[in-house]
Amino acid sequence: MPAPNKYRKTLLACYLGFVTQAITANFAPLLFLTFKSSYALTLEQISAIPLVFFFTQLLTDLAAARFVDRIGYRRCVVASQLLSALGLMLLALLPELLPAPLTGILIAVILYAVGSGLVEVLISPIVEACPFPNKEGMMSLLHSFYCWGSVGVILGSTLFFVLFGLARWRILALLWAALPFVNAFNFLRCPIERLVDEGESMGIAELFRSPLFWLLALLMVCSGASEISMSQWASAFTESALGVSKTVGDLAGPCLFAVLMGLTRVFYSKNSAKLDLTRLMPACALLCIGCYLLASLAPWPILGLTGCALCGVSVGVMWPGTLSISAQRCPRGGTAMFALLALGGDLGGSLGPALVGAVSGAAGGSLKPGLLAAAVFPVLLIVGLHLLKRSARP
Repeated sequence: MPAPNKYRKTLLACYLGFVTQAITANFAPLLFLTFKSSYALTLEQISAIPLVFFFTQLLTDLAAARFVDRIGYRRCVVASQLLSALGLMLLALLPELLPAPLTGILIAVILYAVGSGLVEVLISPIVEACPFPNKEGMMSLLHSFYCWGSVGVILGSTLFFVLFGLARWRILALLWAALPFVNAFNFLRCPIERLVDEGESMGIAELFRSPLFWLLALLMVCSGASEISMSQWASAFTESALGVSKTVGDLAGPCLFAVLMGLTRVFYSKNSAKLDLTRLMPACALLCIGCYLLASLAPWPILGLTGCALCGVSVGVMWPGTLSISAQRCPRGGTAMFALLALGGDLGGSLGPALVGAVSGAAGGSLKPGLLAAAVFPVLLIVGLHLLKRSARP
């Protein structure tokens, strides 16, 4: 087996893979109002864009559990980068070429959503299979690059629009597409190991029969919901609570949230040898509950903003921590387990924001009751962690 230092190329490719996923998830939402005015789309039509993105990603997670081991990690991860690049390029071209611009947008979204789903399924097990010590720290550092990618695409796009104008967004889409295209060649050359030897990993049916897997899936759903509920609504909450512009709202809301989440993941990666995940994650969940309560119940807007920002700290360890715990508790889970856990995280990432929106709508459009309702997910996470701890006792 190659020495660990030879896997630095693998790590670089995986880091850029998560940056690619951040671009595909965050670039189009910055253009929603531009799409509305340029192509005469309604808000209902615009809402189809994130719906198609997340639904396609869910289907990809599910399908990958069956075909990735047959096709091979390298082919699939290279395809993830090429599909992401192609989708971003077509986002710039198809709306102008097709008679129905929304159709062109959705075709592009489907392509890069498949790429994003494959990234989510493959990158974590690829790093888990590398012969590095301190796997928990490596996993946390890996997932921090999604945060830095999110910050980069928000700040980079905002700067580009200020300098060159929104009308040139197609050029920016082509520029963002260059990163996954180049990274595909990184994955072609770097060493990639199998997570579990052929024939030894658990299949989907065996996983479904395991009570442990369903407990891990619950943790993943709650982790995804705790994180995405706040990140998806942070911009709107900041704008409505503080009465600031969209640019300031994006920087003070989702951008600050992503920065603090990324810093938390880097901090854990540096100190993971001293920290016990089974104790740290319940503490993070308690902090998360406090953040949702602060954001939803604080009498002053600045305290609500503080709750939004600190939520990035509280959720930083949840997603990668759940993956690390799963790899430890279920070592034969293999690719199928990582794919299904990614599906669980995406499911939570869909259910959480939907709950916030539904409760907020029922409350007359106020986001505070919606965010208060989302506190149920870190509560369930604590319950799941307690059950997991009890199941480990002899």
